[in-house]
Amino acid sequence: MKNHPLLEKTKRLGNPLIEGNQAIFVWQGKSAPRLIDDIHMWEEHPQKLTRLEKDLWVYSLQLPPDAYLEYSFYDPRTKRRIEDPLNGNTVYNGVGNYNHFFYMPGHAPTELAVRRKNVRRGKVTHHLVDTWMLADEGQRDVYLYHPPVSGPVPLLIVYDGADYLERGKLNIIVDNLIYEKRIQPIAMAFLQNGGDYRGVEYACSDATIMWLDNIILPLARRKLNLLDTTKYKGTYGVLGASFGGLMSIYTGLRMPEIFGKVISQSGVFESEGRDFAAVDLIRAGQARGIKIWIDIGRFDWLLEDNRRLQPILRENGYDVTCREFSGGHNYTCWRDEVWRALEYHFN
Repeated sequence: MKNHPLLEKTKRLGNPLIEGNQAIFVWQGKSAPRLIDDIHMWEEHPQKLTRLEKDLWVYSLQLPPDAYLEYSFYDPRTKRRIEDPLNGNTVYNGVGNYNHFFYMPGHAPTELAVRRKNVRRGKVTHHLVDTWMLADEGQRDVYLYHPPVSGPVPLLIVYDGADYLERGKLNIIVDNLIYEKRIQPIAMAFLQNGGDYRGVEYACSDATIMWLDNIILPLARRKLNLLDTTKYKGTYGVLGASFGGLMSIYTGLRMPEIFGKVISQSGVFESEGRDFAAVDLIRAGQARGIKIWIDIGRFDWLLEDNRRLQPILRENGYDVTCREFSGGHNYTCWRDEVWRALEYHFN
């Protein structure tokens, strides 16, 4: 018996089948799993597929032409994810699973994240530092990026640094931006988070501020050729995503004489109806001189939280630039978007 033309086409072109602005997810089998994805809060709202014929099931989704989406099939009885045999594109989601993904025709991964042969590479070095005031004991990994120049440069602190290195390809992006003269050379310090203690450390933590001031900055100043912030105030930057985005803004608010350039990707600014301390500091007009970049995906569950913060920032006198994109809460989106923030702050 001949397969349905839709199934044949999907087998040839891959799942989901893109027709105009419509993404059609196809499943072959006597029964169908549910679809979970960026838009529907993953396991919180599994989507039912519709039977097209005896062993063929579909789910259709209207998407912007420039969208990037991650998804998986899911069995709600066993609460386990099911591999999509018609899409071999997978990406680690950072919390123990792999998602399938696809780009709509109007979007593609940034070419800045691809290593090029003719581009001078910055050097990444590994260091172990004391955790000092943080929740865990002992030492923690820190990675320093030395740009391929000899003169003094500003520093960018990167929260969740291992993820931005491995999944965000940030060192490669910066190499390419420097080579193309789209940003001035910068150094970077990639800070590892505290694992189970990440929320404690990134939810507007003064212990993290003290660790940064007394352990990380002295290390960076010893190992990197940095601009002197006593002469060039606020010339350093700070970057983070999700809770790291919150901590980036909090760092700028608490240390504006050093970190005047703030990048928050999909930041978290309230929980269970209560604002984090950074929002209270913004309402009080703390450190109005910092410049803030915020980006957020239109499929991200934090979209309204980020939209809510923007007028609060502007009404209290802050210089803030905000960008929305057609994506969710993941490192692929943050990787593809971060160059815009770097150009804004370090051009």
